[in-house]
Amino acid sequence: MTFRTDRFPLKNVFCALTISFCFSSAYATDSFDCSKNRASFASKKICSKNFMEARHELNNKFLVAYLISDAPIKLLYDTHSIWLNRLQQCKAQSCISQQFELREDDLNFYTSLNQSLTQHFLKFEHGKIAKQPIHLQVHQLTKDKVKIEGIAYRNPNNRNDSQTIPLLAYTAPDKKEQIFDNEHDCKYNFNFQKSILVVKTEQKGCEQFSGIYRLYD
Repeated sequence: MTFRTDRFPLKNVFCALTISFCFSSAYATDSFDCSKNRASFASKKICSKNFMEARHELNNKFLVAYLISDAPIKLLYDTHSIWLNRLQQCKAQSCISQQFELREDDLNFYTSLNQSLTQHFLKFEHGKIAKQPIHLQVHQLTKDKVKIEGIAYRNPNNRNDSQTIPLLAYTAPDKKEQIFDNEHDCKYNFNFQKSILVVKTEQKGCEQFSGIYRLYD
């Protein structure tokens, strides 16, 4: 296993070791302290013995992603924050279990695939991650082909087919400005501006992906 010491100086390795120590507790998830008052249904369930192994496994996967993934570190933390917020919305144990599985899949994706050919964008509103988060990914498949994937997060307590709204489009690198979403037959204008992406549409019913996105690099 090769650590990313070429991209991150020695102080980052020290930080990683510190994180590893913090993650060693089976009762703590990243940014989630089970030692505090557990008032909500989700908090009680997440901190119960039933999810001890799931928390520990997720801690390990997060640490591995931090150490070896070439995805932006800020992206790992911000998507984890989004996940924690969704986890807290759960009203059933099955919802919590599903969210743990989904986050493990995300972390495996960041770890196993080359992220250097992918641009990640999160939707922002008023300088913060949108209350209804959206994650867009622009993949450079070949020199002539680009794949654009999007996922708009909705209530995790909804039915499986309505917890998220997908976007999928294929285009050429020099035609990324005009996007056609194959999932919902929606046309979007993508305006790439250095670290910002502005998405617009004139079609009614397609507004869910409109907005301002921040690039993670």
